[in-house]
Amino acid sequence: MPRTTGTAETNGATLYYEISGSGEPLVLVHAGIADGRMWGPQMDAFSSHYRTIRHDMRGFGRSRMVEGPYSHHADLCALLDALNVGRASFVGCSQGGGAVIDFALENPERVEALVLVGPAVSGFEFDEGPPEEWDELVAADEAGDLQRVSELEVRMWVDGPRRGPDVVDPAVRDLVREMNEIALKNEALEIGEELPLKPPAATRLSQIQAPTLVLIGDEDRPRPLAAADLLTKNLPNARKAVLPGTAHLPNMETPDEFNTLVLDFLKS
Repeated sequence: MPRTTGTAETNGATLYYEISGSGEPLVLVHAGIADGRMWGPQMDAFSSHYRTIRHDMRGFGRSRMVEGPYSHHADLCALLDALNVGRASFVGCSQGGGAVIDFALENPERVEALVLVGPAVSGFEFDEGPPEEWDELVAADEAGDLQRVSELEVRMWVDGPRRGPDVVDPAVRDLVREMNEIALKNEALEIGEELPLKPPAATRLSQIQAPTLVLIGDEDRPRPLAAADLLTKNLPNARKAVLPGTAHLPNMETPDEFNTLVLDFLKS
């Protein structure tokens, strides 16, 4: 399927995007350890049915971090304005899921449906001890060894707390490590200030009326698992699906199963 690429000026930043397919808009928002490339297995499958849009959030992939305050959900709104997208369905993973939730609270009239994959929820408090990689990760960060930091974060999120690195496809781990290193380098610049949603999403979930599918891998970390339960309980029109044998990025681990679940939900 042919793809259109471009950049859009959004709130002082320049965001890279790709569009493929035609029909109703479907917007894919990536995780905080990735960029738009994480949706590679989805672009062809989804663009056969929808006008599918993916982008790199500021500070990720091909979208540079710039000085000043920002919020990813406001950037998302500005991007859709630039692309003349009024109302859309959204698939958001992890940090991208949190951005989509915040966007839905601020712009309910623009949301057709939501798919939230291992999502973050602003304001959600969860008491979880540090991962076993934490001390080594802090030491690597203090030493400026971003390659090591990225590898440890891949262990935390892609492998998950109960699996070793030999379980996940090496190509998936390599791509996430590469994407995450870009994000880490931009984060190290310390030139952008992300502004939180006020009041936070965790206190306002009942306001989101859009049909919602909450997707979670059963090998994910405890916090996303708890957040998925919170969303399923508090969103008025939500249901949960579990993808067995996957961790924080199930769309990359088992793309065929993921794509089928999402497309069936959107068609329903």
